[in-house]
Amino acid sequence: MGDFSERVFSVVRQIPQGKVATYGQVGRLVGAPRSARYVGYALHGNPNPGSGPGCTPCHRVVFKDGSMATGFAFGGPDEQRKMLAAEGVAFDEEGRVLMEKFQWDGRMAFDREGADDEADAPLGPPPDFDWKAEVGEE
Repeated sequence: MGDFSERVFSVVRQIPQGKVATYGQVGRLVGAPRSARYVGYALHGNPNPGSGPGCTPCHRVVFKDGSMATGFAFGGPDEQRKMLAAEGVAFDEEGRVLMEKFQWDGRMAFDREGADDEADAPLGPPPDFDWKAEVGEE
């Protein structure tokens, strides 16, 4: 995997259980805004999917409207939905994630209370990154 993919995997591993992020959000967090499609390509090549220790939980990445990719690489959208539901994520009547409740705020693990040091931190967003706009609070 290349550097971009490794940065994507590093961010995705930070998404807490029971939360989701968008492809575009992950792109911005690795310092590459407007790269949602490339985030998808990177996750399609995820060598260690799942939610266990050391895994990259790519099932936690969805489209900005909360829908899931029809080509989810590890079992399709039905499997992705099952995995998210097992983590407590809820969906609307059209099968989309309730983003206002379940979208990750983008803060890395080292930003959360009781987290480890920043040694393995992924690249963060640009200095002028607007967290409120990203999580739809504006």
